[in-house]
Parts: sequence; structure tokens; C-alpha cells
Amino acid sequence: FGSRRAVISSKSTTPTPRANMGKAAKGGKKLPSAPLAAKKTKVQKNPLFEKTPRNFRLGGDIQPKRDLTRFVRWPKYVRLQRMKKIMIMRLKMPPAINQFNMTIDKNQAATLLRLLKKYTPETNEAKKNRLMEQAQAKKDGQESKSKKPQVIKYGLNHVTTLIEQKAAKLVVIAHDVEPIETVCWLPALCRKKDVPYCIIKGKGRLGMLVHKKMASCVALTTVRQEDKSELDKLAENFKAQFNDNTEVRRRWGGGIMGTKSQHVTQRREKAVQIEQAKKLGLSIA
Repeated sequence: FGSRRAVISSKSTTPTPRANMGKAAKGGKKLPSAPLAAKKTKVQKNPLFEKTPRNFRLGGDIQPKRDLTRFVRWPKYVRLQRMKKIMIMRLKMPPAINQFNMTIDKNQAATLLRLLKKYTPETNEAKKNRLMEQAQAKKDGQESKSKKPQVIKYGLNHVTTLIEQKAAKLVVIAHDVEPIETVCWLPALCRKKDVPYCIIKGKGRLGMLVHKKMASCVALTTVRQEDKSELDKLAENFKAQFNDNTEVRRRWGGGIMGTKSQHVTQRREKAVQIEQAKKLGLSIA
């Protein structure tokens, strides 16, 4: 038994040939370094600025904020207005409706709104005070100094009456009135009665002028002497741009398909062209 233990111990101490090979390889000659190789320099680490990599696995650091817009369940009114916008793009639009997409530009709108703001209607409180002063002056047997102010007129029925009577000097119509049928006939009436009109973006902007949430249209009947030249200039420009512009009454809108549909149509057209070319014996690249 003792002799067997001695044999086992002698086996464990003797080095194997594989181990000898490994030692020989390690103790062999060194390979030459690559020519023009950049020498590795040891970068000294600053103990003040230590790297602390984050771990985003379970139970680790808080996940970074990601853009989850595509995964949001939007409210129904948002989905409806997005679907409506796409549907309006797809469907063909007759000129009577499409004319509301041709609005005045930003600079024209700024000039027009600046003029209209000077003639905003008085508030209920201001009107009450003015009428009270008039009544008091009449009671005392004096002439009232306060006169009825010159203001912009609003309300669809009121503006329509002013256009029919040719009392309106300039009519401003909003482009996003809902339903559009309420104002789609107004440009035709303005052209018939030879009243300058324009289409501006935003019923909310017109509403702010008359102390309301929104207004479908507003009209100017009179202005002060200092603003007369500015009004005449605007009326002349808008008459050329809208009243006398026959292109507005002829151009159809909509019919804009999606990217996939456009590609399908292009491929179909190309296939038709190739087929026709084959019949004629031509080659199309």
C-alpha cells in the first residue's frame, strides 16, 4: 500500500511533455515588433474623474428616456383630426372649396391685422360707460361729445348684408371655417358685388379682434383719414390677387396620394412605357 502511494506522488511531480512545450514556447526568442508601430503609452487616470458605467439591466439604473410617440394611444379627437387631414389630401377638391387653401402670405397678414386691430369693437363695459355719458349729457341739456366709434363688423349675416348693400370696403374670410359650406359662397358674392375680399389663415385670429373665440369673417366699412391710403392699397392688392384672379376659380385641389401609392403608380406607368416600346421595337433604360 505504501509503495502505491509513492508511485502516485512520483507521477504528480513529473512534468508532462505538453507542459514542457508550453515552457519552451514561453522561453523562446521574442518576435520583432511591427515597423513604425506607435508605442503604447500608459494613460494616467485621474482619481477625481472615475468612469462609472451604467447598468440598464433588471434592478440596475433607471432607463433612459426614449421617444415613444409611435406607441402613444392618442385621444380620439387627435386621431380624428389626423385622419381628416389625410382624407382631405387624398380626395379631389373642387375649386369652390380649394380656393380656401390659397391664403394671403405672412407679411400681408401682419399688415392687415395691424390695421384691423385699430378698429376692434368696444367692450360691453366701454359701451355701457359711453351710453351712460350720453344719457347724462342729454339729461343736463348738453350735447354729448362721445360719438359712435368706427369699428370692424363681424357675424356672417351682418357681413353678408353689408356686401349686398356694397357698404363693405374690405372683407376678410377665415380659411378654416367648419363646416366650410357656411362661407364657400361668400367669395362669389364679393366678386359679383365688386367688393375686395381676402382669405386669411386662422378663424381664431379674427375672433381675437372682436373679443370672441373665433370669427368666420369680418368687414371694414369706414376708416379714419390717416388709415385711408393703407386701406386703399390693401384693397387694390387683394382685388388683383382674389377678385380678378381667374386661376383661383379653375384650380382643383387634393388628389395627393401616399408615398406607397405613388411608387406603385410610377412602376405601373414604367411597365406600360416598356410594353409600348417593345411593340415599337425601341429599348427604354
